Amino acid sequence: MARGLGELESTIMDHLWATNEPATVRDVLAHLRRERAIAYTTVMTVMDKLHTKGLLRREPVGRAYVYEVVSSKEAYTAEVMRASLAGSGNRTATLVHFLERLTPEEAKALEAALQVYPPGGRDT
Repeated sequence: MARGLGELESTIMDHLWATNEPATVRDVLAHLRRERAIAYTTVMTVMDKLHTKGLLRREPVGRAYVYEVVSSKEAYTAEVMRASLAGSGNRTATLVHFLERLTPEEAKALEAALQVYPPGGRDT
């Protein structure tokens, strides 16, 4: 089941999703240090956890790892939404509450998405 990310995990993932390039801990550390004081070991630990969670893949290069995102931010967000829905207990009621809270812009985005991928369009 997909879970939300912690604050530092989100910051790291947002950076990696934005750059969409492989990066070492040192690369991410340099980016983070523009905004805050943070230790190398903290970034290394969080990136290792993101790897364990399946959000990053890594390859050894010399004595370090190079990390890459496994999927897009949109795919990750969709998985979190799907897992939340699955764990809600009453999917229909949850979807009704979700739809009640959509902004007009979000409703338009949902309508556009349904045109691309209509209900029942998935092969099972």
